[in-house]
Amino acid sequence: GIYVLSQNRLVSISVLKMANTGVLPFVRGVDFSRNDFSDGRFPQSVRLMSGVQWLKLDRSNLTQVPEELGHLMKLEHLSLTHNGLEKLFGELTELWSLRTLNIRHNKVRSSGIPAQLFHLEDLTTLDLSHNVLKEVPEGMEKARSLLVLNLSHNNITAIPNTLFVNLTDLLFLDLSHNQLETLPPQMRRLANLQTLILNHNPLGHFQLRQLPSLVGLETLHMRDTQRSPANMPTSLEMLSNLRDVDLSFNDLPKVPDALYTVPTLRRLNLSSNCITELAMALEVWQNLETLNLCCNQLTSLPASLCKLTSLRRLYLNNNKLDFEGIPSGIGKLVNLEVFSAANNHLEMIPEGLCRCGSLKKLILSGNRLITLPDTVHLLSELQTLELKDNPDLVMPPKPLEAQRGAGVEFYNIDFSLQNQLRLAGAAIPAPSPVTGASKDPIARKLRLRRGKRDHEEADSDQAKILKGMKDIAKEKNKQKTLEEVKAESLKPKRWDESLEKPQLDYSELFDEDAGQIPGLTVWEIENFLPNQVEEVAHGKFYEGDCYIILKTRLDDSGNLQWQIYFWIGEKATLDKRACSAIHAVNLRNFLGAECRTAREEQGDESLEKPQLDYSELFDEDAGQIPGLTVWEIENFLPNQVEEVA
Repeated sequence: GIYVLSQNRLVSISVLKMANTGVLPFVRGVDFSRNDFSDGRFPQSVRLMSGVQWLKLDRSNLTQVPEELGHLMKLEHLSLTHNGLEKLFGELTELWSLRTLNIRHNKVRSSGIPAQLFHLEDLTTLDLSHNVLKEVPEGMEKARSLLVLNLSHNNITAIPNTLFVNLTDLLFLDLSHNQLETLPPQMRRLANLQTLILNHNPLGHFQLRQLPSLVGLETLHMRDTQRSPANMPTSLEMLSNLRDVDLSFNDLPKVPDALYTVPTLRRLNLSSNCITELAMALEVWQNLETLNLCCNQLTSLPASLCKLTSLRRLYLNNNKLDFEGIPSGIGKLVNLEVFSAANNHLEMIPEGLCRCGSLKKLILSGNRLITLPDTVHLLSELQTLELKDNPDLVMPPKPLEAQRGAGVEFYNIDFSLQNQLRLAGAAIPAPSPVTGASKDPIARKLRLRRGKRDHEEADSDQAKILKGMKDIAKEKNKQKTLEEVKAESLKPKRWDESLEKPQLDYSELFDEDAGQIPGLTVWEIENFLPNQVEEVAHGKFYEGDCYIILKTRLDDSGNLQWQIYFWIGEKATLDKRACSAIHAVNLRNFLGAECRTAREEQGDESLEKPQLDYSELFDEDAGQIPGLTVWEIENFLPNQVEEVA
């Protein structure tokens, strides 16, 4: 059984009642989070839960590990986050079944962690982040089974050479937000490592010589690590699995040459550097989906950028790009969904950008725009168009084909001459034969010269037109009367801009870290208040209850995005229905989110078909031929059985 006793001030009585029924040995998981276990209030009956496999004691005012845990010999997952623990000496070293230990957000020192803890043979996940460690705990190199190690947000100044000698099975390593100046050479033994996070460390003198040996690496984050051309490797071609690289907030004047040797990149973040130009060699990134070049010194983009046909998100905010700096062939990026170029020097955008049929977000605020191509109205997938802080902008009129009730196709009539003659029964004249003119090489040269001269004159005329439109817009602004200015100041605000956030203490309703970590968070309405539901109980909704669901994710600029829903059970009482709606709005105000709260009722949920690539599961001709087809489940996937079987 699974029991959730979080925020239950009578937890000791509840456990005592359960002990009297004899049910405790059959309990498999308990959540005691948000109870007050200070001053020895931890229930002694917990020792009777001999079969418990997971236990959560988050935010329970614990200052030491309860000795009752030493009797839970089948415990596999233990979470003690957000407490006041300073040391882990106690019963943890006797829990031989322990696989996951989460001690983040405490006050644990290196001297308070017993070396015997790392002798637990099944320990695979260890989270010691957000503590006060100054060095790696003694004996950690003995934890040979570790797959996930998080030592971030501490004050560690050095990694001992012996740490990575035996930890060769590590898949995830987070050393960010420490004071590391170098890493041991033995790190090259981590051939299975998939994720390495080193953000916010003073690694200016670290040469990354071990990096090419990490052949299994998929994610490399080195934000704010003093990267420069002098301390970057010359090649990373050995990292054939590398997908995600973050080198933002460094001192790079150009894209490191080593990145051009990694054709497997899918996400690249080079924002907040000093990059002035991009090399033509970037066409090697044929799998790249997200490219972030915000806050650099770019004045133009190379034409080879248009060959990145897999690109879906392109961020160019806060650069020095103008109209000529955007390649005219950008329309070849048929999969582009986000083009963000705010705070640049754009007076126009290439018409080719409006041929990106998949474009959903077009961010051009803070530029010098005069107008946009007429075809911007034909972007059928466009959801967001931001054009604020462009004082001279004049939007183009909608073309006829974009207006309802306009154009030949609306009337379904063919007005061509040939069709009208055919309908009238008249003879359709035969097309006159085209006689081939004799080739004259001298005339051809004259035409080419004349064409070049006409093209230069056209460019000059275009520049004059742009300047004229800008002058006209400025003159109109000068001619505005005082009454017009007053009238503009009286324009009503949008409904969402006029709303004021009520002065409430939302900390009594939601945790301070709610919505700060990507993932799913669920609250149920209990006694008129939201009560957070543990992750293991997600998806188990009862028809007599109401729930608030928060989906948190990071966009490609690293900003948090939220979606808020409140779900109403079919038999829920009126007060629960009202509280779920009210607290959903309170959650939005607490987060400072701009999204709307979506109402979902049992039996009338808005289901969306997941965007999956089913071709990896089934053949394209499955279900297209009459007959019987059978699949067997093998390694979690459907495997088609031959007809003879």
